[in-house]
Amino acid sequence: MSYLARMKTKAEGLLAQDKVRILAIESSCDETAAAVVENGRRILSNQVYSQIPMHIPYGGVVPEIASRSHIEKLDAVTQRALEEAGLALEEMDAIAVTQGPGLVGALLTGLSYAKGLAFGLDKPLLATNHIFGHICANYLAYPDLNPPFLCLVVSGGHSHLIEVEEEGFKLLGCTQDDAAGEAFDKAARVLGLPYPGGPHLDDLAEQGDPLAFQLPLPHPAGAYDFSFSGLKTAFINLVHRLNQKGEEFSPADLAASFRHRVVEHLCERTMKACGELGWDTLALAGGVSANRLLRRELSAKCEAAGVRLLMPPLSLCGDNAAMIGAAAYAQLLRSGVSGLEVNAAPALRLFSEERVKR
Repeated sequence: MSYLARMKTKAEGLLAQDKVRILAIESSCDETAAAVVENGRRILSNQVYSQIPMHIPYGGVVPEIASRSHIEKLDAVTQRALEEAGLALEEMDAIAVTQGPGLVGALLTGLSYAKGLAFGLDKPLLATNHIFGHICANYLAYPDLNPPFLCLVVSGGHSHLIEVEEEGFKLLGCTQDDAAGEAFDKAARVLGLPYPGGPHLDDLAEQGDPLAFQLPLPHPAGAYDFSFSGLKTAFINLVHRLNQKGEEFSPADLAASFRHRVVEHLCERTMKACGELGWDTLALAGGVSANRLLRRELSAKCEAAGVRLLMPPLSLCGDNAAMIGAAAYAQLLRSGVSGLEVNAAPALRLFSEERVKR
């Protein structure tokens, strides 16, 4: 019997257990992470080794450096996760790992490591989608949460408005150009802020006047779509114009004005979807969900509209392995066991390109 056939049989048996413990590995970018998650809802351990210090001199993630660091740290981080959980490797019921999207070299390090563990232990392998993991971080923060709900996914590479349903996902809206996180990082770079730009811009913006500079509010054609390219260009031109004229300006005011417009756009489209489509539960997901203004503004707007807002704690907003373990358990329920031939998919999608027609 092949590995995959054996694992499908084992997976069926796992669903009859009271406790299913999954060892999860995440290495899609510049965080080496491992976690043990029970039943997709309870974190037994969550270890993250951040590579940020080694990428700061280059102003961004260097893929080769990231991959080499994952190779060096994966085993130690995994051991720490098992020690924190108080469990042995042999006590894991399945091995989960991020398949994509992400940097291909970084993904391959985690995937190869997880494959080796799964084969050596004769345990099911669950190759998961990184974006699905960000959504599932909400299951860890809110164990009572079940579909359906609306989710705003905002990160360095994604700005999606997704309807999460029992049978899968529907893409309601997405960015037509740049992602919100990418726009924040570019604006931070223009202001001379260090890597990672987004969090530094958020810090600086807390000290500034969000109405000091007028920037355009994007108006993409799709009712629930986003667009940040024009806003980003307007900001870059504004900063260049101020510098060329030799005018004095407050970097904090510029940061606050840019952040204000990005958040205003995200909130306007998201609350429009809640109101027009009748959604009463909204979840945030992705690295940009840690943005302080976004959390404040959505909290206020959801409270006024009677919408339940779910926001993962900051520890679950960035890349981590616990969210991959939660996603893997949901995948296990749908018999989503992977074979050992599974490969890294740097452009892996959560759904097809076909848009929802309303």
